[in-house]
Amino acid sequence: MATRWLGVGLAAVLAVLTLGLALTGRLGLYLNPDSTWFAVGMSVVVLIGAVLTFALPLGAEDDHGHDHVHRRHPVAAAATAVGGVAASLLVVTALVTPPASLSAELAMSRDIDAPPLFAGTDAVALATTGDTKTFGVGEWATVFATATNPDAYDGDPVSLTGFVTPGDGDFDLTRLVITHCVIDAQPASIPIDTGDAAPATGQWVTITGTVRSAADGRLSIEADTVEFIDEPGDPYEY
Repeated sequence: MATRWLGVGLAAVLAVLTLGLALTGRLGLYLNPDSTWFAVGMSVVVLIGAVLTFALPLGAEDDHGHDHVHRRHPVAAAATAVGGVAASLLVVTALVTPPASLSAELAMSRDIDAPPLFAGTDAVALATTGDTKTFGVGEWATVFATATNPDAYDGDPVSLTGFVTPGDGDFDLTRLVITHCVIDAQPASIPIDTGDAAPATGQWVTITGTVRSAADGRLSIEADTVEFIDEPGDPYEY
């Protein structure tokens, strides 16, 4: 039974958790929505496999047709027991803990003050044409970091949503950008100038304002309004 639990048992629990998150619309807290079909499909395969294992008698996986008895080294047995308990606690904790988004503190810890890696030249090309209506924080962060002609963006209107982090302006508007899942999440930040005191770090806001280019080439957003909001149902950009 212990072998079954550490193998197909834990896998089945994770599959049920994945399907439950997908059905309640919360799988996006962990995965890029484009990967949902794969995660759900693999979960169904795992559950089918788990059901089929009931056709295998207990102990059959240890029956290799040998007459001798396999003896496990005590250290190996202890390591297996400790690993099994740790894996079980991790999976059960994931099952009973409410899903939550990554925190602002984690975003700041991942900020290595380097140009964003999640957007390419297409974002910059669109920005130069003024076609920025669909830009999120991630695209604007790329433009701000790579612009060679900052004056070209001066006066562009923006309306963006993100959470507050300390930064070069009065504060930074930040969003976590995911490629595949939360493991590869990268923070994207753009400086906001309001002339007022910065909201609390981690507060979600919607900014309406204008891109401004300073004499030194620094780009920032001059905010006309800063609306405090609750964390959106989909807190990431992709």
